[in-house]
Amino acid sequence: MSCSARLRLALALFVLPPLAGLARAALPGVVLDYTDRYCSSCHNDEDKKGRLDVGSLTLALTSKPDLETWVKIHDRLAAGEMPPEEKPRPDAAETAAFLQALRDTLVAHETERVRREGRATQRRLNGYEYENALRDLLSAPWLQIRGQFPDDGESNRFNKIGEALDVSHVHLARYLAAADYAIRQTLSVQLERPPTTTTRHYARDHRTLTSKFTPNPFNSSPDRMTYPVLGVKPQRDVRMLEAPLTVGSADPVTRELEAVGWVSSNYVTGFTYRWDGFRAPVAGRYRIRFSGYTLWAAPGGVTRSFSHGDDKVGTLRPPNPATPDYDQISPGRTEEPITVYTRNGLLNRRVGSFDLTPEPAVHDLGEVWLLANETLVPDASRFYRSRPEKFRNPLMTPEGAPSVAFRWMEVEGPLYDDFTTAGYRLLFGDLPLVRADPGSSSLTVPVIASGDRREGGRNADQRIEPLMEAAVDVVSPAPRSDAERLLRTFLARAYRRPVVETDVRRFLSLFDERHGAGLSFAEAMAAAYTAILASPGFVFLEEKPGRLDDHALATRLALFLWNSPPDASLRAKAARGDLHRPEALRAETERLLSDPRAQRFRDAFLDYWIDLRKIEDSTPSTTLYNDYYLDDALVEAAVAETRLVFEEMIRADLPARSIVDTDFTYLNERLAMHYGIPGVRGVAMRRVELPPDSPRGGFMTQASVLKITANGTTTSPVLRGKWIFERILGLDIPPPPPVAAVEPDIRGAVTLRQQLEKHRSDASCASCHKKIDPPGFALESFDVMGGWRDRYRGIDETKTPESGRGKNGHAFAFHLGLPVDAAGELPDGRGFKDVREFKRLLLENEVPFARNLAKQLVTYATGAPVTFGDRMELARILERAAPSRYGTRSLIHAIIQSDLFQQR
Repeated sequence: MSCSARLRLALALFVLPPLAGLARAALPGVVLDYTDRYCSSCHNDEDKKGRLDVGSLTLALTSKPDLETWVKIHDRLAAGEMPPEEKPRPDAAETAAFLQALRDTLVAHETERVRREGRATQRRLNGYEYENALRDLLSAPWLQIRGQFPDDGESNRFNKIGEALDVSHVHLARYLAAADYAIRQTLSVQLERPPTTTTRHYARDHRTLTSKFTPNPFNSSPDRMTYPVLGVKPQRDVRMLEAPLTVGSADPVTRELEAVGWVSSNYVTGFTYRWDGFRAPVAGRYRIRFSGYTLWAAPGGVTRSFSHGDDKVGTLRPPNPATPDYDQISPGRTEEPITVYTRNGLLNRRVGSFDLTPEPAVHDLGEVWLLANETLVPDASRFYRSRPEKFRNPLMTPEGAPSVAFRWMEVEGPLYDDFTTAGYRLLFGDLPLVRADPGSSSLTVPVIASGDRREGGRNADQRIEPLMEAAVDVVSPAPRSDAERLLRTFLARAYRRPVVETDVRRFLSLFDERHGAGLSFAEAMAAAYTAILASPGFVFLEEKPGRLDDHALATRLALFLWNSPPDASLRAKAARGDLHRPEALRAETERLLSDPRAQRFRDAFLDYWIDLRKIEDSTPSTTLYNDYYLDDALVEAAVAETRLVFEEMIRADLPARSIVDTDFTYLNERLAMHYGIPGVRGVAMRRVELPPDSPRGGFMTQASVLKITANGTTTSPVLRGKWIFERILGLDIPPPPPVAAVEPDIRGAVTLRQQLEKHRSDASCASCHKKIDPPGFALESFDVMGGWRDRYRGIDETKTPESGRGKNGHAFAFHLGLPVDAAGELPDGRGFKDVREFKRLLLENEVPFARNLAKQLVTYATGAPVTFGDRMELARILERAAPSRYGTRSLIHAIIQSDLFQQR
């Protein structure tokens, strides 16, 4: 069937033309007569098949649940699913009359509601949007705001709908606190202006690296230690504390060759191998470089045992072939991926990556944003993370184990430009910021403690010191007039519509009250700014029912494609009234999509459409899947793959069918190894053409989705099948009836398919399981992390486990059990034997994917779900995008040009 034929079929579901000669009967008569004859025998107050009693439904449509039920009745009849085949079925004319009457009433009701109230309810900015709004307004992209708020509510799977975004006293308090925090952070950047320097931080100077040269009661295994080398030559005397840690500046040539090595990975929550001697002195941009290389450590390390009361030396144990011998180091035999994180308490962020090679080299991360007091951690992400009790390095071979060594980290910064202090200039213009007496009534801002806090011995305290507070003020020769001038400028930038005089007077009076009460100029202004950033004019979207004005349209466009308020260019076009010209709106759409800030849309949309934000909600089982446990590099690559594929769909206007299958994906070495795809080397993600028979391609078979739809221990065809129906096909599955859930057998004696048979034999369950189980069965070839499997894993102490060790260093405890059966049959009778054939069946009709993608984008973009009354306009959106085979970028353009987008 051609694309145009499928589109006509889709439109037919929305508008069935009246049959010739058919009189338009009054709705109550047509509806009640039809439901009485063909529906009420099953769906009555006694039987309630499918939990539906048609006799209890109101025709006034004022009840939202009843309205939704009538829509479901319409859709199931239009699809031919009801009445059941074994029941008397009406002729086509009767059904057409019923559907036309019901459709007309539903559309009329929706049209009147939209005219009166608008499609979308008033809403506030969600946490993502508020954080981005403050970052953009104050020119502070490093601000961390979102975590200060309670989780946003969800409706129709998104955090963009007003009815789910409540505002409580807790939210109000958090808005005030977050705004106050952002203002103080912005002032801190202006106050702390250390000169731009380039400093080389040598590994030998950092006690967090050198204090692990020798064992102690808490760290007696060589796997958890570090060791000194000079090039590739081990330095036993330095390691045993018999020689100085470094030659220092007295011998610059030797100094450059000194390095510290290790063979294990960090824990993200408590980094071990970190450059704690460096702390970013102020939030801002820094250029980071690392010098390092890979080594090879021979086996046969000597360990020491400690008991209660032992001294720091302990008792020597015989050489252990499972641990490295740091007196036998040779050039590296591998290239090792390095991921660089920041560390600042519990807030750890990934800021870059590179590959270490056996040849020493300098690796430039480029410019990164650091918060004040953050340090940096290079993590050898392929290495294992030892867990207590009976751990061994899974990378240790009879010839030895890979190791990494670092010589130094170089930091250039802070880097300054006009953007650096743009936030301060918005707040206080050219008025000088000065330090004030600590005891005075002054504003305080966070600063790094003065002096070197990191002096001490090799095992000195390694905790992160908290930021200090510095009292500041802004010098104003004319406080009242400066306040009014600054507030007018700030309001014009903060509010997304023209500022009215009452706005200025309201916040100026707050300044007068606070300043008159004895607060300093800076404190009084900060109070007024904080109030603005927590006011309805900033927090809430101002949209009226009907056609949006240019300012509201600019806000909606920016929140859609940037997940943040409009910039100066977009606001200027709105002020001129340009945005309602289709060509101007299209040009702005292209500009926003081509801007780096469009990644915010990509990330936020995927976080909710496919639940990518839940990637860490489950942890691989430490017994069944300890080969995945603690593998952050795999999880990070899986998330990056999903984001990059969607980004490519937008950039290249790829068709909506790409959701189901593509001939490419984005991989790095770790993810390619996970997928069994050869020839991909290194940590960098890149586009990779897939082999012709690959089951990968499309979202369904990406590791991120397959992890999200599993629980870390087992997979469920029900959950995965439901996910495909709802997230890919856009068909909602009703909640299950009150029956006992199926508990998977982790021993591996019975498959979940076999257990589900009893559900499929239950009439109350069969109708849904007949739909959702087959897609779930197609994905049974993928385990809890999306790895391909032919057999299930099980835990049974009576069976021999597989050989090998996980990333936690523990031996595998699982055995391979029953074979996977990924075959199934769709409700229409078409069968498939595996996920490849399942994808081909789905791709026979690409309209459902396009319609669902358009629905999800409309919901995200407008803050309102696509209702029954919106279906005609949605069909027109699809019609406009059909020439591109429903290209993703074309769909976005069609949505933005539509009435659904341009009206509230």
